[in-house]
Amino acid sequence: MNATQHSTLHPAIRECAEAVAATASGIREEQLQDRTPCEKFTVAELVDHLGGTLLSAARAARREAQPGEDSAAPAMTPQALADSAGRAAAAWSDPAAYDGTTEFGPGEMPASLAASITLHELALHGWDLAQATGRSFDLSQETERAAVGVVEQLAEQARGNGSYGPPVPVPSDAPAFHRALGISGRNPAWNG
Repeated sequence: MNATQHSTLHPAIRECAEAVAATASGIREEQLQDRTPCEKFTVAELVDHLGGTLLSAARAARREAQPGEDSAAPAMTPQALADSAGRAAAAWSDPAAYDGTTEFGPGEMPASLAASITLHELALHGWDLAQATGRSFDLSQETERAAVGVVEQLAEQARGNGSYGPPVPVPSDAPAFHRALGISGRNPAWNG
């Protein structure tokens, strides 16, 4: 059992999932076509992307088969996103979920990496949605540190596949989560 990964990642996944659910619950219909700090997504597109990713993350934690590429999933609503965030957090609450390998995203990977990607998606895209819809996305210092850790872990690969833009400089005394945002190519001061 990978107790260290679970004790570090699960509280952060749970906290970010709660923040995503709160953000999603406040999205108004007229905000769905607004831009987000993640330049390739509108609010509606990001709700759909994140919701689908979190459903896959829950399946990965439970070692369930992922749907085939040709199976069309229904478009996510903000409420469905909130539900999928809760499902992902619940699935990663099992310490055994962090052991061995699982199927997630592009294929099979270490389960602890799938958990890291889940936190990365929740933290960064949760912040994107909050910024785009005028909501706060407040995290504890422990969760901010966990988020920085996974963003640093994934940065080289994410920059290589176009998921991250060039790093954005942030002051050395900035909150930990601002450093994570900057590493991922996001401007912590983004304001539409």
